[in-house]
Amino acid sequence: MKKFIYTVMLVLMSITMAKAQRMLPKQKGLEVNAGVLSNDKIGNDYYLNIGMTVNGKNGSYQLWSLEYSHQYHDYKELRIPQETFTAEGGYSFFLLGDARKNITLNAAITGVVGYESINRGEIMLYDGAKILSEDNFIYGAGGRLTIETYLSDRFVLVLQGRAKVFWGTDLEQFRPSAGVGLRFNF
Repeated sequence: MKKFIYTVMLVLMSITMAKAQRMLPKQKGLEVNAGVLSNDKIGNDYYLNIGMTVNGKNGSYQLWSLEYSHQYHDYKELRIPQETFTAEGGYSFFLLGDARKNITLNAAITGVVGYESINRGEIMLYDGAKILSEDNFIYGAGGRLTIETYLSDRFVLVLQGRAKVFWGTDLEQFRPSAGVGLRFNF
């Protein structure tokens, strides 16, 4: 019986102490996101993102991530794929939230570099048409607005709206998107 009481007390103490462990400075987290690219046709256009966060003071944090995005462009009955591989780094600023940081609103500013591939490098199409847009190294800036809520003391649900502006591309320079993610804090 004593073992049971000690176990229950230990669990209760760890739960109450863990609530105070949210958003500690220098705490690291691993974040995985997926979402849709906002354009005229929502369907098979998506992005996948994996990143790392390092908490700063007052609920702000650094973020570093790698992203793969995939979308199609229609040409006659053919769908031409566009793939983008990017690395992103920036800082997310705490805007609003409750005292325990159960739910927060953050805004981030980031720098982005990467590579863009159109039709996997093939410039000629089946009917003899030539794709004028070329594969390019791209760079730019991004911003995101996130609503973050703790599911447990380690897991954070992230809802986000993002926009990126690219230079060095032959295609769309402004690329908005929306997604959902999960962060695990170490």
